[in-house]
Amino acid sequence: MEVAASCCGGVSLSQDLVRVEGKMDGAKYRQILEENLLPSARKFRTSRMFTFQHDNNPKHTAKLTTQWLKEEKVNVLMWPSQSSDLNHIENLWKDLKIADHQRSPFNVTELEQLNCKEE
Repeated sequence: MEVAASCCGGVSLSQDLVRVEGKMDGAKYRQILEENLLPSARKFRTSRMFTFQHDNNPKHTAKLTTQWLKEEKVNVLMWPSQSSDLNHIENLWKDLKIADHQRSPFNVTELEQLNCKEE
């Protein structure tokens, strides 16, 4: 079984939305992966048989990130540089932004609650 999980823009789309305080960097991205990627794979009962997809954003290719992915033996989909047209997650971000704008949340807490109701 092969499942692709995506992370982008400071939010892990593996199972739960993850709120990121401050600026996203390689260290924060790695922390999100450590805390969410493998537990989400277990929730989906994929064990280690999944392929992880992210683009060539600098935080995705940071030494901290690539080292952790290697240590954890995570199969990562090879991704050509400058290929945003292939990145399906961009369409999802657009849809999410439109839906959130239509619901007009007043703050981050309301936004999180609205997105959790969608599940």
